[in-house]
Amino acid sequence: MDSRTLPTLPFYEQVLDFLVESPSPQEIIAFRPSAAVQQRFSELLALHRQRELTTAEEEELEHYIQIDRMMSLLKAKAYRRLDL
Repeated sequence: MDSRTLPTLPFYEQVLDFLVESPSPQEIIAFRPSAAVQQRFSELLALHRQRELTTAEEEELEHYIQIDRMMSLLKAKAYRRLDL
């Protein structure tokens, strides 16, 4: 999987769809990935504990981790906005 296929990842698409709606700080804080995305992330983590991941699986897992980190930072900024 390379950067040209990244937009087809469900979590990536969900985050983009969510952000394009200009969510409020409260909506950002409340954002959760879909059950399907959570399931896939869990599957990849379980596979990682059981065996060596394929290159595609490693890249997919890394994308999930990067997006999750970005959303965590975004949520922290949203919390700060609420405190103002």
